[in-house]
This record gives sequence, C-alpha cells and structure tokens, in this order.
Amino acid sequence: MADLITVDDPDDPRLHDYTGLTDVELRRRREPAEGLFVAEGEKVIRRAGQAGYEMRSMLLSAKWIDALRDVIDELSAPVYVVSPELAEQVTGYHVHRGALASMRRKPLPTAAGLLRTARRVVIMESVNDHTNIGAIFRSAAALGMDAVLLSPDCADPLYRRSVKVSMGAVFSVPYARLDAWPQDLEPVREAGFTLLALTPDGTARTLDEAAPHRMERVALMLGAEGSGLSRRALAAADAWVRIPMSHGVDSLNVGAAAAVAFYAVTAGRPRT
Repeated sequence: MADLITVDDPDDPRLHDYTGLTDVELRRRREPAEGLFVAEGEKVIRRAGQAGYEMRSMLLSAKWIDALRDVIDELSAPVYVVSPELAEQVTGYHVHRGALASMRRKPLPTAAGLLRTARRVVIMESVNDHTNIGAIFRSAAALGMDAVLLSPDCADPLYRRSVKVSMGAVFSVPYARLDAWPQDLEPVREAGFTLLALTPDGTARTLDEAAPHRMERVALMLGAEGSGLSRRALAAADAWVRIPMSHGVDSLNVGAAAAVAFYAVTAGRPRT
C-alpha cells in the first residue's frame, strides 16, 4: 500500500514531475528526457495502469482518495495529497479532475515490428497539435485501426493534453516513430501496404470509389491541420483519396476527417 503524504509547500522537490504542466515547450523537452508522462483524471490513470505503465507517483486532492482507494492499495509509489490551491500553484492550472499521476514511459516498438502483424495503419505527417493527436488516437482505437506511425515532427501522443483528449486511447493503439521522412514510407509499401493519402484535392478518388475496406493492407496518410500532407508525402503515396463534401465546405478538421476515413478503411472488420 502506498504512503499518503500530505504536502503543503509548492516548491517541495518531490512534486517535480508535476511542475509547470502548462509550459508546453518545457514539458516537451522534460518528459521524454526524464522518461515520464502525466495522466490526468481517474479514468485515464486507471487505463494507463491497465496498459502496463508503471506509476512513479500520484498527486491527489483529498476527495479523490476514496475513489482511487483500490489503485492506491496496490501501489508502492508515493501518493502526494495536496489542496486544490496548491495543485494549481504547482501545475499552473486548476486541476478540476483532482487527480494526476506521473507514469514511466515504455520503450517504443519499431515500425517494422508493428507492420508485421498490422493490416490497417494510420500514418501522420507533422500533426503537432496535441488535441488533434488525441482525437485521432481515440478514433483509431474505436474504429479498429491496428497501429499508428508518426513522422519525426509529430507531437507526443503521451503529452498530457493528448492523453486527456484521447481518454486514454493512446494506450490502446501501438505506435512508432519513423526516423526519416518521407523515405521510411518505402518500407511500409514493401511490407505490403497500399499508401493512401487523404487530401481534399478534387482530383483524388472518393473513399467509396477507392474502397479501401476491400484492400488487404492499407496505410492511411494524414497531414497537419490546415496545410495537409506535404508535396513529398503526396508524391510518395500510391493513391490519393478524399471525403466528398457538400454545401460549399472544402474540408474537415483532421480529427473529424480521420474518423470518417478510419470507418471507410475498417468497414466490415469485427470490432472488439
């Protein structure tokens, strides 16, 4: 059973993992370098634990102790109990969910390892908005995508905002980083995948016309909000596909577009 430790000093060094959570640039550097990420809220904390992530510590307001008692009883890591006001001083924002946990990262699998067993893969290029990353992972998990591959400049799926938006779905879909872009798309093709670039370009085939659900192995490529896939990524694709639009709308938010496209790619596959 974990020790419950009341802390009343925002500068206590034991709270180091939770300092400055709103400083995106700081956390981007610190968290991967220190091998940690922060899970926020009871559901996300539980899902991180169920996914096999080891807990370094917890930061709780007193009212969450009973709700998380079963988790606390299984812990050897310390649990720091603080007032809501002190939690805000430490983190930089009002922790309205009242519960945070610092988790140890696990080594990422290789892209080659994921591709050996996957059939439906999403590849993201330069998606650096954490909200979009979280939304895409949530849709990927819900709609049966097997894996996610990220270009080197994509945002961190384990950043607090991404984890929160995904409701912990980032723990459900395995992902890997590609080291070279777009050169590392060629091994994906060599593994038997058809590379489909999602674009609003009018020359692209509609998803209905392309019928990706009938293809043996599909890698769906998504670009960043606004700019979309780069010219190099589009040139590397086997085919361009689009979602037909109505009422003069020219495109969807990448998170919404991903959900539509994932359904088209996975239609007919059993969902568990």
